[in-house]
Amino acid sequence: MENHEHKHECECHEHHHHEHHHEHHHGHEHHHHHHHDEEEGHGRLTKIIVAAVLLVVAVIIEKKTDLATWQYLLLFLVPYLVVGWDTLKEAAEGLVHGEALSEDFLMSVATLGALGIGFMPGAQTQFPEAVFVMLFFQVGELFEELAEGRSRRSIAHLMDIRPDTAHVERDGALQTVHPEEVEPGEVILVQPGEKVPMDGVVLEGHSSLDTVALTGESVPRSVQEGDEILSGCVNGSGVLRVKTTKAFGESTAAKILELVEHAAENKSRSESFITRFAKVYTPIVVALAVLVAVVPSLITGEWVTWIYRGLLFLVVSCPCALVISVPLTFFGGLGGASRKGILIKGSNLMDQLSKLQTVVFDKTGTLTEGVFEVTAVHPQVIDKEELLHLAAHVERHSTHPIAAALRKAYPAEQDGCSVEDIQEIAGHGIIATVNGKKVAVGNSKLMERVGAAWHPCHHEGTLIHVAIDGEYAGHIVVGDRIKADAAEALKSLKDNGIRKTVMLTGDQEQVAAAVASALKVDEFHAGLLPADKVAQVERLLPEGTLAFVGDGINDAPVLTRADVGIAMGALGSDAAIEAADVVLMDDQPSKIATAVKIARRTLRIAKENIIFAIGIKVLVLILATLGLATMWMAVFADVGVTVLAVLNAMRALAQR
Repeated sequence: MENHEHKHECECHEHHHHEHHHEHHHGHEHHHHHHHDEEEGHGRLTKIIVAAVLLVVAVIIEKKTDLATWQYLLLFLVPYLVVGWDTLKEAAEGLVHGEALSEDFLMSVATLGALGIGFMPGAQTQFPEAVFVMLFFQVGELFEELAEGRSRRSIAHLMDIRPDTAHVERDGALQTVHPEEVEPGEVILVQPGEKVPMDGVVLEGHSSLDTVALTGESVPRSVQEGDEILSGCVNGSGVLRVKTTKAFGESTAAKILELVEHAAENKSRSESFITRFAKVYTPIVVALAVLVAVVPSLITGEWVTWIYRGLLFLVVSCPCALVISVPLTFFGGLGGASRKGILIKGSNLMDQLSKLQTVVFDKTGTLTEGVFEVTAVHPQVIDKEELLHLAAHVERHSTHPIAAALRKAYPAEQDGCSVEDIQEIAGHGIIATVNGKKVAVGNSKLMERVGAAWHPCHHEGTLIHVAIDGEYAGHIVVGDRIKADAAEALKSLKDNGIRKTVMLTGDQEQVAAAVASALKVDEFHAGLLPADKVAQVERLLPEGTLAFVGDGINDAPVLTRADVGIAMGALGSDAAIEAADVVLMDDQPSKIATAVKIARRTLRIAKENIIFAIGIKVLVLILATLGLATMWMAVFADVGVTVLAVLNAMRALAQR
């Protein structure tokens, strides 16, 4: 046990040397941003519906009346601007910033071209087509938005380590205030079950702290007078009076939040598939359209015909089928994954998942269960049953997780034993009288105290020694169990071409080594703090697309920093689930390989759609250039292709 306690003490001191000293107040902006996103989605749908209605009205008016061309233009401009204003704005902004060749730009040029065609001598007006094309584009964007992650940036208000109140002793009375109002050096009171609001030193009281939020380790740590205490821990059994040593903004909890925020800034958001595609496609199409308009005109002198064809070329080349079917494919893939209990928060992550090369695991709660149980019993003078029996009796009222593990191992409470004068010695263990014998259950310090000759054990885990009347009776090993499918998870990742698996943990070296060898992980690093985990991930990032799998609050910064952050959803902390890109709802690490398979399949379908759509496009473009295709033929080709592509996209939903 001692090395645990010692380890945690070092941890406390290390937190003083953090470089950053500024408090983040990101909470409010996040909320605001979040709502804005939602509204944008609703707004787009409304615009599409309104524009569609206006378009129908305009077409009816055009059929029934005989007006001048510019009057019709005004008529169709209304729905066009309703649905296309944002796109035109984005395209214009793109030009200003020198990023001309986006999908917005392509759509704008094509539709404005179609509107312009009507004014050429001898050409038919193409106003409805222009509006139609723009409508299509917006429908595609709507799918893109649905598929994109909504839950990205609201980490701050979900952080479950952020304490809400502090009880300060002022003028001889207790006042409950917001932690930010407490000055360093004041005395606060922490009740059992409350979060520790700021770092400090214990003045009086002793208790065991649940530090799982900060370190991810499930071993509780006992504190007494004079010990350091970290914010974000949860106080277990006793009332503590604490003299604060740091302001709220400098405390450990605030530091971890800050790590998350920084990680988010460093992470390059991968672009969505369609955007990357548009960057290549748009310049080619625009260049070809210009060639179609200029070269033949110079040769034949028929400027009107060829400019018309050039514009037609632009309109036809407008990739509606892609713009709708590719986001739909991703949307389908995300849906298929979620049916398997894998929540992927955005279509660009599909890309990343399909290219995964390194997977980094946190140990506790990810590869192991994160709960204590008895893993071995080594009796010395009595049999196993008897040893467990005595230990369970002595620990019958303790709230300590280790006590709970001992009680679980020996559940039969109702027997004739008498258990009297139980005394708990903080940081050592418990002594009680069972059937007239004095039984001591605890760590090696307790054994020395009662004069029993204890000896160490070759098993990994936390040792609980037992002595009867000062004579050593043996020990019980309590440890964390490896998850049932952890080994299979690592094997299936390797089978799916993942190059490297790494395990990081805040736990001790020898425990980590035991787990690493049992699971055949490529490399492991132990004794890490949250900041060290981030450093390890940064070191591995250049080696290829990297996923980090974790479940604790201490993993939030790393989850954010990795290319793909994968969180365990059932047991994981809110903060981890918030910061992650992928959430495994049922905590099975083997689902990671499934996610990779789904992502690869989804991308394959998207690529099929692109090849198919472009093939048909090229055909119609050749016809259009030769003057054999009309605008409507082009639009219908596009619609037909789109329908087929959408049907293909639906395959992504059906995950086998």
